Amino acid sequence: MPLPSQHIAVIGAGPAGLMTAEVLAQGGVNVTVYDAMPSAARKFLMAGRGGLNLTHSEPLPQFLARYREAMPHLKTAIEVFPPQALRDWSDALGQETFVGSSGRVFPKAFKASPVLRAWLRRLDAMGVRLALRHRWTGWNEQGRLRFETPGGPLVVEPRATVLALGGASWPRLGSDGTWTEMLAAKGVKISPLRPANSGFTVAWSEIFRDRFEGQPLKGVALIFGAHTVRGEAIVTRTGIEGGAIYALSAELREAILRDGHATLNIALRPDAETGELIAKLSAAKGKQSFSNFLRKTANLSPIAIGLLQESAKTYGKSLAALSPADLARLIQAVSVQLNGIAPIARAISTAGGIALDELDDAFMIRRLPGVFAAGEMLDWEAPTGGYLLQASFATGAAAGRGVLKWLNS
Repeated sequence: MPLPSQHIAVIGAGPAGLMTAEVLAQGGVNVTVYDAMPSAARKFLMAGRGGLNLTHSEPLPQFLARYREAMPHLKTAIEVFPPQALRDWSDALGQETFVGSSGRVFPKAFKASPVLRAWLRRLDAMGVRLALRHRWTGWNEQGRLRFETPGGPLVVEPRATVLALGGASWPRLGSDGTWTEMLAAKGVKISPLRPANSGFTVAWSEIFRDRFEGQPLKGVALIFGAHTVRGEAIVTRTGIEGGAIYALSAELREAILRDGHATLNIALRPDAETGELIAKLSAAKGKQSFSNFLRKTANLSPIAIGLLQESAKTYGKSLAALSPADLARLIQAVSVQLNGIAPIARAISTAGGIALDELDDAFMIRRLPGVFAAGEMLDWEAPTGGYLLQASFATGAAAGRGVLKWLNS
């Protein structure tokens, strides 16, 4: 049965959808948020398990540059709802924030669940209705929204619709990317969904994999082409992942898609001068094992030494047979051959989605008047560090403002 003419449907109860609903409710319209899952914002909750990184404190020009080629399309939305606005929003929920040593912004509770509980209470008080276990299946012949629900099929005719269905990472939490086919069938240009902030596969030797799986390479510098990132990488059973890897994932992904592989160089002692390393490695080894010699003279961890041995084996050489100069150069540029991209279901986020030029300035899909889109289902990507959530919140708020403007026009 059609709902009142000023009823707005938001599909997707993640950060973008819920922020859209808040802006719309503040604008005085009736809002229902539909979601296929039994509870709201499941991926948001998972993201907060290790400490909810809401946004970042760096100056806005540098912040905006993190969105790469999508920056011109996202710039206004983020300038209207910048990192400080997101912090103020969290503060107003009773969840004060702080800036960590890395510049990242966290709620003091360091968890997503208190933020989400306070937010859902606020939305409920504003009259926002949450319709869970409602899976959107597209439009019927009359252009009405179709849902599968526990009570059977449901047809809804809202005044406007906001799509905030996320990408395709962690599909068990609700975002499975099935919406791409529905929109493509309507003529909307969709860039293929690809893993972002993901790990990569490496053909480790069995010895290295069994010994070092799950261990971190700390304080390293990762080099790929013109890009260098400092941070941490973690060896997995099938490859490598971690914060520094995620920061390079876009470049690495595109290289692998183009060439079938990518060579990543890792500087194990990025702050040491090569000449200094050569001098230390030229010292007499004495009776100690070569691994102990490397540990003491070059200050290398067991996993770093293991990686050096892994690299040397690739070229059919022994570490002990290398000259001090060659060994120093290897320490500063261990080559790791990446032969694939980790599955999209395990990626932190996704690239691809609705092409940004399919949207007008109000985040309405040009081909579908009255249908807006926000969040990760749009074709943008950003590194971890608060940039993903910030853009999801900001585009959700922008879509809400766009709906209100459209209703008034």
